[in-house]
Amino acid sequence: MTKAKILIVDDRPENLLTLESLLDNPDVDVIRANSGGEALAKTLDHDFALVLLDVQMPDMDGYEVAELMRGNKNTRNIPIIFVTAKVDNMNQVFRGYESGAVDYLFKPLDAKVFQSKVGIFLDLFRQKAQLEQKTRELDAKVVELEELQQILEETNEQLRLLSAMDGLTGLLNRRRFDEILQEEWQRCLRDGCPLSLLLVDIDHFKAYNDSYGHLMGDNCLKKVSGMLANSLQRHVDKVARYGGEEFTIVLPSTDEEGAMQVAERMRANVEELGIEHCDSDTCGNVTISVGVGSVMPKADGSSHNLLDQADKALYKAKKEGRNRCCTIRHC
Repeated sequence: MTKAKILIVDDRPENLLTLESLLDNPDVDVIRANSGGEALAKTLDHDFALVLLDVQMPDMDGYEVAELMRGNKNTRNIPIIFVTAKVDNMNQVFRGYESGAVDYLFKPLDAKVFQSKVGIFLDLFRQKAQLEQKTRELDAKVVELEELQQILEETNEQLRLLSAMDGLTGLLNRRRFDEILQEEWQRCLRDGCPLSLLLVDIDHFKAYNDSYGHLMGDNCLKKVSGMLANSLQRHVDKVARYGGEEFTIVLPSTDEEGAMQVAERMRANVEELGIEHCDSDTCGNVTISVGVGSVMPKADGSSHNLLDQADKALYKAKKEGRNRCCTIRHC
Protein backbone atom coordinates (compact mmCIF):
# COMPACT_ATOMS: atom_id res chain seq x y z
CA MET A 1 0.00 0.00 0.00
CA THR A 2 1.23 3.53 -0.80
CA LYS A 3 2.49 5.45 2.25
CA ALA A 4 0.19 8.12 3.66
CA LYS A 5 1.78 11.57 3.46
CA ILE A 6 1.45 14.05 6.31
CA LEU A 7 2.51 17.68 5.96
CA ILE A 8 3.85 19.31 9.13
CA VAL A 9 4.08 23.09 9.09
CA ASP A 10 5.96 25.14 11.71
CA ASP A 11 8.51 27.92 11.58
CA ARG A 12 10.46 26.44 14.51
CA PRO A 13 12.75 23.45 13.74
CA GLU A 14 12.40 22.00 17.25
CA ASN A 15 8.63 21.79 16.84
CA LEU A 16 9.05 20.00 13.53
CA LEU A 17 11.42 17.50 15.17
CA THR A 18 8.84 16.84 17.90
CA LEU A 19 6.10 16.20 15.34
CA GLU A 20 8.39 13.94 13.31
CA SER A 21 9.22 11.85 16.36
CA LEU A 22 5.54 11.41 17.17
CA LEU A 23 4.85 10.45 13.54
CA ASP A 24 7.61 7.85 13.36
CA ASN A 25 5.78 5.13 11.44
CA PRO A 26 6.95 3.01 8.48
CA ASP A 27 3.56 3.56 6.80
CA VAL A 28 3.77 7.36 7.02
CA ASP A 29 5.83 9.74 4.90
CA VAL A 30 6.37 13.05 6.70
CA ILE A 31 6.90 16.21 4.61
CA ARG A 32 8.23 19.41 6.26
CA ALA A 33 7.35 23.03 5.58
CA ASN A 34 8.88 25.99 7.47
CA SER A 35 6.35 28.59 6.40
CA GLY A 36 2.83 29.05 5.11
CA GLY A 37 4.03 29.78 1.59
CA GLU A 38 6.18 26.65 1.51
CA ALA A 39 3.25 24.63 2.85
CA LEU A 40 0.98 25.81 0.05
CA ALA A 41 3.65 24.94 -2.51
CA LYS A 42 3.99 21.43 -1.04
CA THR A 43 0.23 20.83 -1.32
CA LEU A 44 0.51 21.30 -5.07
CA ASP A 45 3.15 18.56 -5.36
CA HIS A 46 1.74 15.92 -2.97
CA ASP A 47 -1.51 14.22 -2.08
CA PHE A 48 -1.63 14.62 1.69
CA ALA A 49 -3.65 12.55 4.10
CA LEU A 50 -3.37 15.25 6.75
CA VAL A 51 -1.83 18.66 7.42
CA LEU A 52 -0.58 19.53 10.92
CA LEU A 53 -0.46 23.31 10.86
CA ASP A 54 1.04 25.74 13.38
CA VAL A 55 -1.16 28.75 13.96
CA GLN A 56 1.44 31.39 14.89
CA MET A 57 3.89 31.87 12.01
CA PRO A 58 5.48 34.99 10.55
CA ASP A 59 4.39 36.42 7.16
CA MET A 60 1.43 34.04 6.84
CA ASP A 61 -0.29 32.49 9.84
CA GLY A 62 -2.10 29.17 9.97
CA TYR A 63 -5.54 30.74 9.51
CA GLU A 64 -4.50 32.28 6.20
CA VAL A 65 -2.94 29.03 5.01
CA ALA A 66 -6.11 27.09 5.88
CA GLU A 67 -8.34 29.64 4.13
CA LEU A 68 -6.20 29.51 0.98
CA MET A 69 -6.26 25.70 1.02
CA ARG A 70 -10.05 25.70 1.34
CA GLY A 71 -10.28 28.09 -1.60
CA ASN A 72 -8.39 25.71 -3.90
CA LYS A 73 -10.40 22.81 -5.37
CA ASN A 74 -7.30 20.60 -5.31
CA THR A 75 -6.64 21.05 -1.59
CA ARG A 76 -10.02 21.93 -0.06
CA ASN A 77 -10.65 18.35 1.10
CA ILE A 78 -7.33 17.81 2.88
CA PRO A 79 -8.04 17.66 6.63
CA ILE A 80 -6.18 20.29 8.69
CA ILE A 81 -5.37 20.02 12.38
CA PHE A 82 -4.10 23.16 14.04
CA VAL A 83 -1.19 22.60 16.40
CA THR A 84 -0.93 25.50 18.84
CA ALA A 85 -0.43 26.52 22.43
CA LYS A 86 -3.51 26.44 24.63
CA VAL A 87 -5.70 29.49 24.15
CA ASP A 88 -7.83 31.31 26.68
CA ASN A 89 -10.00 33.02 24.06
CA MET A 90 -12.38 30.56 22.43
CA ASN A 91 -12.89 33.00 19.57
CA GLN A 92 -9.49 31.90 18.26
CA VAL A 93 -10.67 28.32 18.24
CA PHE A 94 -13.84 29.26 16.40
CA ARG A 95 -11.79 31.23 13.89
CA GLY A 96 -9.72 28.11 13.25
CA TYR A 97 -12.80 26.04 12.50
CA GLU A 98 -14.16 28.80 10.27
CA SER A 99 -10.84 28.80 8.40
CA GLY A 100 -11.24 25.14 7.63
CA ALA A 101 -9.62 23.22 10.47
CA VAL A 102 -11.16 19.92 11.49
CA ASP A 103 -9.52 19.72 14.92
CA TYR A 104 -7.02 21.24 17.35
CA LEU A 105 -3.99 19.79 19.13
CA PHE A 106 -2.63 21.84 21.99
CA LYS A 107 0.99 22.06 23.07
CA PRO A 108 2.57 20.45 24.91
CA LEU A 109 1.41 17.50 22.87
CA ASP A 110 0.13 14.39 24.58
CA ALA A 111 1.52 11.44 22.62
CA LYS A 112 -1.54 9.22 23.06
CA VAL A 113 -4.02 11.95 22.16
CA PHE A 114 -1.86 13.02 19.23
CA GLN A 115 -1.48 9.53 17.81
CA SER A 116 -5.17 8.74 18.36
CA LYS A 117 -6.35 11.81 16.45
CA VAL A 118 -3.80 11.42 13.69
CA GLY A 119 -4.66 7.72 13.45
CA ILE A 120 -8.31 8.54 12.77
CA PHE A 121 -7.42 10.66 9.75
CA LEU A 122 -4.90 8.11 8.49
CA ASP A 123 -7.62 5.44 8.65
CA LEU A 124 -10.00 7.73 6.76
CA PHE A 125 -7.33 8.39 4.14
CA ARG A 126 -6.65 4.67 3.67
CA GLN A 127 -10.37 3.94 3.46
CA LYS A 128 -10.70 6.69 0.85
CA ALA A 129 -7.76 5.24 -1.08
CA GLN A 130 -9.30 1.76 -0.94
CA LEU A 131 -12.65 3.15 -2.08
CA GLU A 132 -10.99 4.96 -4.99
CA GLN A 133 -9.16 1.77 -5.93
CA LYS A 134 -12.39 -0.21 -5.79
CA THR A 135 -14.08 2.49 -7.85
CA ARG A 136 -11.34 2.27 -10.48
CA GLU A 137 -11.66 -1.51 -10.50
CA LEU A 138 -15.44 -1.20 -10.79
CA ASP A 139 -15.10 1.32 -13.63
CA ALA A 140 -12.72 -1.06 -15.37
CA LYS A 141 -15.23 -3.89 -14.92
CA VAL A 142 -18.00 -1.69 -16.28
CA VAL A 143 -15.88 -0.90 -19.34
CA GLU A 144 -15.08 -4.60 -19.71
CA LEU A 145 -18.75 -5.52 -19.41
CA GLU A 146 -19.69 -2.85 -21.96
CA GLU A 147 -17.09 -4.25 -24.34
CA LEU A 148 -18.39 -7.78 -23.74
CA GLN A 149 -21.93 -6.53 -24.29
CA GLN A 150 -20.85 -5.01 -27.59
CA ILE A 151 -19.16 -8.27 -28.60
CA LEU A 152 -22.27 -10.20 -27.57
CA GLU A 153 -24.52 -7.91 -29.60
CA GLU A 154 -22.24 -8.23 -32.62
CA THR A 155 -22.12 -12.02 -32.18
CA ASN A 156 -25.90 -12.19 -31.86
CA GLU A 157 -26.24 -10.08 -35.00
CA GLN A 158 -23.89 -12.42 -36.84
CA LEU A 159 -25.85 -15.42 -35.60
CA ARG A 160 -29.08 -13.75 -36.64
CA LEU A 161 -27.69 -13.14 -40.11
CA LEU A 162 -26.33 -16.68 -40.33
CA SER A 163 -29.66 -18.12 -39.23
CA ALA A 164 -31.31 -16.23 -42.10
CA MET A 165 -28.86 -17.46 -44.75
CA ASP A 166 -28.64 -20.57 -46.88
CA GLY A 167 -25.37 -22.27 -46.09
CA LEU A 168 -24.52 -23.30 -49.66
CA THR A 169 -25.47 -20.27 -51.74
CA GLY A 170 -25.24 -17.46 -49.20
CA LEU A 171 -28.74 -16.31 -50.18
CA LEU A 172 -31.58 -15.80 -47.75
CA ASN A 173 -33.11 -19.09 -46.64
CA ARG A 174 -36.71 -20.26 -46.80
CA ARG A 175 -37.54 -19.16 -43.25
CA ARG A 176 -36.29 -15.62 -43.82
CA PHE A 177 -38.07 -15.51 -47.18
CA ASP A 178 -41.38 -16.29 -45.49
CA GLU A 179 -40.81 -13.40 -43.06
CA ILE A 180 -39.87 -10.95 -45.81
CA LEU A 181 -42.84 -11.94 -47.97
CA GLN A 182 -45.23 -11.26 -45.09
CA GLU A 183 -43.51 -7.94 -44.24
CA GLU A 184 -43.71 -6.75 -47.86
CA TRP A 185 -47.31 -7.88 -48.16
CA GLN A 186 -48.25 -5.70 -45.19
CA ARG A 187 -46.19 -2.75 -46.45
CA CYS A 188 -47.65 -2.87 -49.97
CA LEU A 189 -51.14 -3.28 -48.48
CA ARG A 190 -50.58 -0.14 -46.40
CA ASP A 191 -49.06 1.85 -49.28
CA GLY A 192 -51.49 0.61 -51.95
CA CYS A 193 -48.66 -0.79 -54.12
CA PRO A 194 -48.48 -3.97 -56.20
CA LEU A 195 -46.36 -6.88 -55.03
CA SER A 196 -44.75 -9.42 -57.33
CA LEU A 197 -43.05 -12.75 -56.74
CA LEU A 198 -40.82 -14.91 -58.94
CA LEU A 199 -40.34 -18.66 -58.54
CA VAL A 200 -37.24 -19.93 -60.32
CA ASP A 201 -36.37 -23.55 -61.05
CA ILE A 202 -33.14 -24.81 -62.64
CA ASP A 203 -34.19 -26.91 -65.63
CA HIS A 204 -33.37 -30.64 -65.51
CA PHE A 205 -31.22 -30.22 -62.41
CA LYS A 206 -31.61 -33.87 -61.31
CA ALA A 207 -30.17 -34.96 -64.64
CA TYR A 208 -27.31 -32.48 -64.12
CA ASN A 209 -26.52 -33.99 -60.72
CA ASP A 210 -26.69 -37.51 -62.11
CA SER A 211 -24.32 -36.64 -64.98
CA TYR A 212 -21.80 -34.36 -63.25
CA GLY A 213 -22.02 -35.37 -59.61
CA HIS A 214 -23.20 -33.52 -56.52
CA LEU A 215 -20.04 -31.44 -56.15
CA MET A 216 -20.52 -29.96 -59.61
CA GLY A 217 -24.22 -29.67 -58.79
CA ASP A 218 -23.37 -27.53 -55.77
CA ASN A 219 -21.08 -25.35 -57.90
CA CYS A 220 -23.90 -24.95 -60.40
CA LEU A 221 -26.28 -23.83 -57.64
CA LYS A 222 -23.74 -21.28 -56.43
CA LYS A 223 -23.20 -19.83 -59.90
CA VAL A 224 -26.90 -19.61 -60.68
CA SER A 225 -27.76 -18.10 -57.30
CA GLY A 226 -24.99 -15.51 -57.70
CA MET A 227 -26.31 -14.53 -61.12
CA LEU A 228 -29.86 -14.22 -59.81
CA ALA A 229 -28.67 -11.90 -57.05
CA ASN A 230 -26.56 -9.85 -59.48
CA SER A 231 -29.53 -9.46 -61.80
CA LEU A 232 -31.44 -7.42 -59.22
CA GLN A 233 -31.12 -3.66 -59.49
CA ARG A 234 -32.87 -2.48 -56.28
CA HIS A 235 -31.90 -3.09 -52.68
CA VAL A 236 -35.55 -3.74 -51.76
CA ASP A 237 -35.70 -6.75 -54.09
CA LYS A 238 -34.74 -9.96 -52.27
CA VAL A 239 -33.72 -13.35 -53.59
CA ALA A 240 -33.81 -16.52 -51.50
CA ARG A 241 -33.17 -20.21 -51.93
CA TYR A 242 -36.59 -21.77 -51.72
CA GLY A 243 -35.33 -25.34 -51.54
CA GLY A 244 -33.26 -27.73 -53.66
CA GLU A 245 -32.83 -26.10 -57.08
CA GLU A 246 -35.68 -23.61 -56.58
CA PHE A 247 -35.30 -19.90 -55.81
CA THR A 248 -37.74 -17.13 -55.11
CA ILE A 249 -37.53 -13.37 -55.59
CA VAL A 250 -39.71 -10.78 -53.84
CA LEU A 251 -40.30 -7.60 -55.83
CA PRO A 252 -42.09 -4.90 -53.79
CA SER A 253 -43.94 -2.09 -55.57
CA THR A 254 -43.65 -3.97 -58.86
CA ASP A 255 -46.48 -4.84 -61.23
CA GLU A 256 -46.67 -7.84 -63.53
CA GLU A 257 -44.98 -6.09 -66.45
CA GLY A 258 -42.03 -5.00 -64.33
CA ALA A 259 -41.76 -8.46 -62.77
CA MET A 260 -41.65 -10.08 -66.22
CA GLN A 261 -38.79 -7.78 -67.19
CA VAL A 262 -36.81 -8.84 -64.11
CA ALA A 263 -37.61 -12.50 -64.77
CA GLU A 264 -36.49 -12.30 -68.40
CA ARG A 265 -33.27 -10.56 -67.40
CA MET A 266 -32.52 -13.35 -64.96
CA ARG A 267 -33.34 -16.07 -67.47
CA ALA A 268 -31.07 -14.53 -70.11
CA ASN A 269 -28.21 -13.93 -67.65
CA VAL A 270 -28.27 -17.54 -66.43
CA GLU A 271 -28.28 -18.84 -70.00
CA GLU A 272 -25.30 -16.61 -70.79
CA LEU A 273 -23.33 -18.25 -67.98
CA GLY A 274 -22.83 -21.11 -70.42
CA ILE A 275 -22.75 -23.86 -67.80
CA GLU A 276 -22.58 -27.06 -69.83
CA HIS A 277 -25.50 -29.47 -69.41
CA CYS A 278 -25.22 -32.32 -71.92
CA ASP A 279 -28.26 -34.16 -70.56
CA SER A 280 -30.67 -31.24 -70.79
CA ASP A 281 -33.67 -31.82 -73.03
CA THR A 282 -34.02 -28.05 -73.40
CA CYS A 283 -30.57 -26.71 -74.22
CA GLY A 284 -26.91 -27.68 -74.11
CA ASN A 285 -26.42 -25.32 -71.20
CA VAL A 286 -28.01 -24.85 -67.78
CA THR A 287 -31.22 -22.79 -68.02
CA ILE A 288 -34.00 -21.70 -65.71
CA SER A 289 -37.77 -21.50 -65.84
CA VAL A 290 -39.51 -18.63 -64.05
CA GLY A 291 -43.05 -18.31 -62.77
CA VAL A 292 -44.29 -14.76 -62.17
CA GLY A 293 -47.06 -13.82 -59.76
CA SER A 294 -48.30 -10.27 -59.22
CA VAL A 295 -51.16 -8.91 -57.11
CA MET A 296 -52.44 -5.77 -55.45
CA PRO A 297 -52.56 -6.86 -51.77
CA LYS A 298 -55.95 -6.62 -50.09
CA ALA A 299 -56.92 -6.84 -46.45
CA ASP A 300 -58.88 -10.05 -47.02
CA GLY A 301 -56.13 -11.56 -49.19
CA SER A 302 -53.03 -13.57 -48.32
CA SER A 303 -49.44 -13.78 -49.45
CA HIS A 304 -50.04 -17.50 -49.94
CA ASN A 305 -52.29 -16.64 -52.89
CA LEU A 306 -49.37 -14.79 -54.51
CA LEU A 307 -47.08 -17.75 -53.92
CA ASP A 308 -49.67 -20.11 -55.39
CA GLN A 309 -50.03 -17.87 -58.44
CA ALA A 310 -46.26 -17.90 -59.05
CA ASP A 311 -46.14 -21.66 -58.54
CA LYS A 312 -48.83 -22.21 -61.17
CA ALA A 313 -47.00 -19.91 -63.57
CA LEU A 314 -43.78 -21.88 -63.01
CA TYR A 315 -45.60 -25.13 -63.76
CA LYS A 316 -46.87 -23.53 -66.97
CA ALA A 317 -43.33 -22.48 -67.97
CA LYS A 318 -42.06 -26.02 -67.49
CA LYS A 319 -45.00 -27.54 -69.37
CA GLU A 320 -44.49 -25.25 -72.34
CA GLY A 321 -40.83 -26.16 -72.86
CA ARG A 322 -38.81 -24.61 -70.00
CA ASN A 323 -36.14 -21.89 -70.35
CA ARG A 324 -38.90 -19.28 -70.32
CA CYS A 325 -40.82 -16.87 -68.05
CA CYS A 326 -44.59 -17.18 -67.61
CA THR A 327 -47.50 -15.72 -65.72
CA ILE A 328 -50.72 -17.62 -65.29
CA ARG A 329 -52.11 -15.58 -68.21
CA HIS A 330 -49.28 -15.77 -70.72
CA CYS A 331 -45.62 -16.63 -71.37
